[in-house]
Formats: sequence, structure tokens, C-alpha cells
Amino acid sequence: MPKIILLLLLPLLSVAQKPSKKDYLVTLKTDYGMMHLILHNQTPKHKENFIKLVEQKFYDGLLFHRIIEGFMVQGGDPNSRSAAAGQPLGSGDIGYKVPAEFMPELFHKKGAVAAARDNNPEKASSGCQFYIVQGRVWDDENLQKQMARSGRPFTDEQKQTYKTLGGSPHLDGNYTVFGQVIDGIAVIDSIAKQPRGPMDRPNQDIRMAMEGKWVKKKKITKQFGYQY
Repeated sequence: MPKIILLLLLPLLSVAQKPSKKDYLVTLKTDYGMMHLILHNQTPKHKENFIKLVEQKFYDGLLFHRIIEGFMVQGGDPNSRSAAAGQPLGSGDIGYKVPAEFMPELFHKKGAVAAARDNNPEKASSGCQFYIVQGRVWDDENLQKQMARSGRPFTDEQKQTYKTLGGSPHLDGNYTVFGQVIDGIAVIDSIAKQPRGPMDRPNQDIRMAMEGKWVKKKKITKQFGYQY
């Protein structure tokens, strides 16, 4: 992940005040199609912060400034909004960190939305930069190597997911996963395969825009098949 200088904590909104029968549905529009995301209640600080930024239209016009096929696509650097062609990106910040919220059940499967960070010892997250996992499919042998590398055992569900849907298991326990793409997951593949420069910035700018609204969970399940 790129180095990001972050210093302060932001007072967060209270998601808990919202009705439990509803969830916040994010629509992420890109030059290669649209995705829908949900944000996990198990990571309330990240969820509240992301909602705040979406409501403020912070992400509108920013770039996916770092793409690596077979790994992930990253955006959210405020410096990318008016960046010149070839300008190095990835160090922009919003002035605060979000404390790490590692949950074993939230892992880096394909479509996972996670927070970028610098090398701070607390593994606190960037207040604005995020990435969406593309990853790859793993076989048993290489998955065992990833478990040994991370020092963390994978559950049977994680193993099966990494062997079928795919993901980036070496990131587990190091970066906070706080959301999931529930529709339009093929857009990740379209973005990740674009030609890129030596610093992994796409040769052609790929911009984003986001909007969100509170939707009944039953409607989300019916429309997208996501199970709560």
C-alpha cells in the first residue's frame, strides 16, 4: 500500500442510530461500469467514516490511481482529482486515521472493500484511501503457504472461498476489510486489466463517483442476493 501521512482522528457519525432493518447501500460509478457495495457493521468506525465521505461527495471525481491485475484496484487519494498526467499519486490524505478493526470473519476475498494505510505500528487505516480486492484463485498448496506466511489459520469457509471465488489472503490481519461488492464485481476485472505505468497508475484516468442511501435489508437481499 502507498505511504500516507495521517495524524488526527475524526469524530464519527453514529450508524447505530439508523434502523436495524435498513443498511447503507453505496453505488460506485466508474468509467467501466457500476458497482454496489455494502459496509460491514462489524467495523463501525470505518463504516461511519465512509458514509460521511460519501455523503460529502468526497469521492466524486477522484481516480483509481493504483491498479494491479490479480491483486486490487485502489482509489481515494484527494490529490488525484486534478492530477496531471503521470503525476505520482498515493500519498494524499484527509488529515486523520481510523483505528484498525480486524475481524476474522471479514477477509480479503474478491470484491472485499478495505482501507489502505501507511506503515504505522497500530495498522490504523487511511481516512480516505481504499482498495477493492480482485486477487486470484488459489490451490491447496499455495494456500498453505499463504497461511504459513500470515501466521493465521484460515477457516474452512475462507479456504473454500479463496479456492473458488479467489482473493488476496496475504493481506488478512494487516488491513481492515470494511465492505463488500455485492453487484457489478466484473467491473473490478475491467479496471484491473487496463494498461498502467511504472507506478501502477492507469495510463488513462479512471474516475469514480459515489452515492449512498439507506435501504431495507430485505430489498437488498431480493435485488442483489446478498444474505445478512
